[in-house]
Amino acid sequence: MANIKSAIKRIRSSARKQKRNRVVRGQARSAVKKARVTLAEGKRDEAQASLKEAIIALDHAAGKGVIHKNSAARRKSRLMKQLNQLQK
Repeated sequence: MANIKSAIKRIRSSARKQKRNRVVRGQARSAVKKARVTLAEGKRDEAQASLKEAIIALDHAAGKGVIHKNSAARRKSRLMKQLNQLQK
């Protein structure tokens, strides 16, 4: 345990941020997983809707700084690539 006042405060603020980041990251992961499942099932209309939600969740996480913007872009690109292959 820290003895310095500023270090104690940093521990508290880090814990708050960790909780918030965990929620945002979890929502993004859930949305991506749902999109992947619908893409694997081959349901085009549902896949487009779930993909849209996943893209929003990834953009939200990247905007908050929870994940890196390039990581979000890479994941969105891979999902879109799978959707395009499904539509062929």
